[in-house]
Amino acid sequence: MKVIIIEDEKPSARRLQRMLKTLNIEAETMLHSVEEAVNWFQENAHPDLIFLDIQLSDGLSFEIFETIEIKSAVIFTTAYDEYALQAFKLNSIDYLLKPIDEDDLETAVKKYQERLPKKQAVTLDFNDIKKLLVNPIDREYKKRFSVKVGQHLKLINIDEIECFYSENKGTYLHTTDNRNYLIDSTLEQLEEALEPHTFFRINRKFFVNINAIKDMVSYTNSRLQIKLNSYSEQDVIVARERVKDFKLWLE
Repeated sequence: MKVIIIEDEKPSARRLQRMLKTLNIEAETMLHSVEEAVNWFQENAHPDLIFLDIQLSDGLSFEIFETIEIKSAVIFTTAYDEYALQAFKLNSIDYLLKPIDEDDLETAVKKYQERLPKKQAVTLDFNDIKKLLVNPIDREYKKRFSVKVGQHLKLINIDEIECFYSENKGTYLHTTDNRNYLIDSTLEQLEEALEPHTFFRINRKFFVNINAIKDMVSYTNSRLQIKLNSYSEQDVIVARERVKDFKLWLE
């Protein structure tokens, strides 16, 4: 199987390459820009599978597909983007949220391999996806969550929630009155349910509410530590790969 990685952050590309190697997949080719990718596709046989980041150093990776007709299957490796993820789920093999989790990577690869015997072509309508990114559709986001308290159900409005987090294979919300409640949704399901201007996924385990942030301080390895109004049970750390997008989100 021929695999390539298109990723503008070289450390992230090398990390993904090492992770794929543990799955016995060799990704010998790594490309880092739209221009480099276009030139490579013009001169080389197309791979079976592409690991593709959407934001490259010189533009959106969609520009590659506007220039070259790509027949390869695609697994997106992307920082959180509500509308992009919504679109990717329609047509691509899968998407992986940075920082990439080993189990998620293995699941995505298996999903691709399961399609091989069926000879299913993977057709991506990049123009439609691009339109969703530029002009996102109007949609309704969750305004409240129901939680179980003993034998009762309690409704919690979205503006009462400081953060969502995962712990011991469960997903919890933390409220402004300093209470934690177990919910049925996974963090992946919350990606589509939460209003992206209000909630941001800072790492694999946390979504934070912008209105609940009371302080931000520098942390080790170019990360940020978030101080919330009441939540203090775990350190709330913005992953290094998410810091740039987090700062843009704040603005």
